[in-house]
Amino acid sequence: MAYLWYAVAALAEIAGCFAMWMVVRQGKSIWWMVPCVLSLLVFAWLLTRIESSLAGRVYAAYGGVYILAAVCWQGLAEKHAPDRWDITGALICIAGSLLIIWGPRAS
Repeated sequence: MAYLWYAVAALAEIAGCFAMWMVVRQGKSIWWMVPCVLSLLVFAWLLTRIESSLAGRVYAAYGGVYILAAVCWQGLAEKHAPDRWDITGALICIAGSLLIIWGPRAS
């Protein structure tokens, strides 16, 4: 279930950051800031839905999911196919994320 929350949070964060990108880097209307702010608020709230007593662990594991989502965004939204290094890097990050989430813990 955590990975579902992570995936939705990543989509919200990337959408919010992309809206800011459009204003600052592409000269789009300031009205793009409305979905920017709303998306980033939803993103932050979604991370609190993940069961963990440690916020840092949630954020660290989320990093790998975010990287994979960003590589997917690059291909789907920006129409620039990820290269083998993008894909390999994202898979390495997901492996690290899985280790953080499911690694054995000392009680």
